[in-house]
Formats: sequence, structure tokens, C-alpha cells
Amino acid sequence: MLSPNMRELLSERYALDDDEFATAVLDGLSRPQKTLPCRFFYDARGSELFEEITRLPEYYPTRTETATLEAHAAEMADGVPDGGVLVEFGSGSSRKTEILLGELPRLRAYVAIDVSESALRDARQRLVARFPSLDVRPLVGDFSFPVALPADLAGRHKTGFFPGSTIGNLTPAESQRLLGVFRELLSPGGRLIVGVDLKKDVRKLVRAYNDAAGVTAAFNLNLLGRINREIGGTFDLDAFHHEAIYNPRDGRIEMHLISRRDQDVSVAGRRFRLRTGETIHTENSYKYTVRQFQDVARAAGWTPARVWTDEGNLFSVHELTTQ
Repeated sequence: MLSPNMRELLSERYALDDDEFATAVLDGLSRPQKTLPCRFFYDARGSELFEEITRLPEYYPTRTETATLEAHAAEMADGVPDGGVLVEFGSGSSRKTEILLGELPRLRAYVAIDVSESALRDARQRLVARFPSLDVRPLVGDFSFPVALPADLAGRHKTGFFPGSTIGNLTPAESQRLLGVFRELLSPGGRLIVGVDLKKDVRKLVRAYNDAAGVTAAFNLNLLGRINREIGGTFDLDAFHHEAIYNPRDGRIEMHLISRRDQDVSVAGRRFRLRTGETIHTENSYKYTVRQFQDVARAAGWTPARVWTDEGNLFSVHELTTQ
């Protein structure tokens, strides 16, 4: 699942125009393995449901990463020199960032990159109130492509921050490309702090995405509801059920919506046939060992450095450098 940093104000961040939404949905449903991009989860209702998910007893990533940041923030901050710049990718509400900022009183500036202007505005207002001397620089943009930092900060030492295991929603090849984009922005001499979910007992992984209260199921099914509401879909939500499975070959959790019966649905005037048991693949969440992720980072030109984990080795926070 997308992490809270990329998603806490998600309804606005992923509020795409109807044509773009419809094009992606029609393309995904036309494939032999029907798919829907996970970025469309986050309309207003989806955002509310995700916030519920982060508080579920089965869903360990958010609280585990937060606890790891709180326990080791001073160590993570010790690589930021006086006058350095902290750059966050997909900053959202910047809630986790506050943990690091509390250890960086001599930071030159905090650059928050996000596609949601209102998320950036609200986060800036809150951070300036808590850290009056902090220079907060909101930057509206899609961090998955090269962006330009403010000219007066470009020559400063830069530390990137990418918490939340959002990188797990990408394939390893896509992750390598994204890490390469980050490296270009943060070089020379920069570093990156990135959250990565770890491989673990499969039962624990599967429970995290199949909670007993059914909140994740409602979150997944809401994607069909959004299609109905926004682009004229005719999905009967009761005709589908949620399932999350672990794919050991690819090392990832997969979320699917499974058709309970043979049925026809239409979207934006186009009809699609689903057979009993046929699935719509809605999300991947790749899990890594520490070494596997370090190999991806090396392939992107980074040098792995320190790694922080919780006592149960459920989640990891990696330091990467350009040295």
C-alpha cells in the first residue's frame, strides 16, 4: 500500500481529470490480466479508509517505521551538515519529517516536493509554527521525474528523505530508475534516507493486507466505487471480493478484486466481461531483504551505508550515499 507520506492528503494529490482516469481504467480492464493503477485508490473515501488501515493491529508498517525513526532520528540527522538541505519526495503532510526536523536545528532549508499544492501549504503552516526559524520551501511537482531545486540551494549538501515503503509499490527495475532520479538531484555528495519493508513470515505479511475488520477489503473495493461515481462504471461491489496474496517468486504482496460470478460491467460506455474467479490486479507491494534492496541501490549508483531496523526486523530504514 502507498505509504502515509505519499498519501495522507491523497484525494487531492491523485485527483486526476476524468479523461485521464477513464483512459487508465479502460486500458487496464482491456488487458488479459485486468489491472487498475493503485494511485487511484485515494479519493476522499479511500483516504479515510487508508488512515483507518494505518491504525489496525495487523498493519505494522506505519507504526514500526515511525518508531524506528523516533529511536534513531539523531543518528540519521548526524549526516546532515550545518547549512545542509533536507529534500523530501512525496512529502504530503510531512508528519514523519517532523521527527527528523527536531534533530536538525541548523538546517538551511527543508524542500518538500509534492503534487498537491494544498498539502504543501498546510504542511508549511504547521511546520513554521513548530520550527519558527526553519526555511520551508514547498515545491509543486512529480518527484518521479527530474525537478529543479531553488537556485540558492542547488550548491548545498542535500539529504533526501523517502519514508513509508512507497518504493515497494514499484518493481525493482522501476525502483532502480527512481533511485537514479533521486541521485541526480542530490549529487554531488548527497545522501538518501529511505524506508523499505522487509521480507518476513508470510502469515504476518498476508494478515497486514487481509485485516479481520475488513477495512483493507473496503479500501480495495472503493476503487470500483470510485469508477462508478466518477466515470460511469456499473460495478456491483457485492459481486467482488478482496484478496491479498504473497507471490514468493516476485517477493511481493498482490492485492486483487475477484469476480464472484460471470458478469458484464461497463465503464464510460465500454463493456467488459469477467468470469467467475477472474481477478482485477490493483496493487503490488514488494518486500526486500536488506541485501536485496542494497543491490537495487547499488545498481542505481548509490553506496549503501547504515541500516536501521526495529527489534522484530519488520521494517528497515536505509542510508544511501553518493560517496
